[in-house]
Amino acid sequence: MFGMLAVLVYLLAMGIPIYLLYRFHSQSWYWHTLSVLAAITLGFIPIPFELQKPEFDLLFGFTFIVLMIWGAGGLILFRTHHAHDQKHA
Repeated sequence: MFGMLAVLVYLLAMGIPIYLLYRFHSQSWYWHTLSVLAAITLGFIPIPFELQKPEFDLLFGFTFIVLMIWGAGGLILFRTHHAHDQKHA
């Protein structure tokens, strides 16, 4: 049962930022850069022994994946307003 829950949580963690990027498009580049840096920082934080449980791992992994996909996806899809205006002119 826990394996199926992990698959569902991680699919949700990938689906939420992809939907947000599709629905609201890329935001300012610095928000996406900050999101990637936060995910990398989160990845380097040592987990205390008391919190090394499967539930915390799911939460930690969910947060990392959401931040990384939203940040990297927004930077890949980022367009400046100037380039966007020229396209419609």
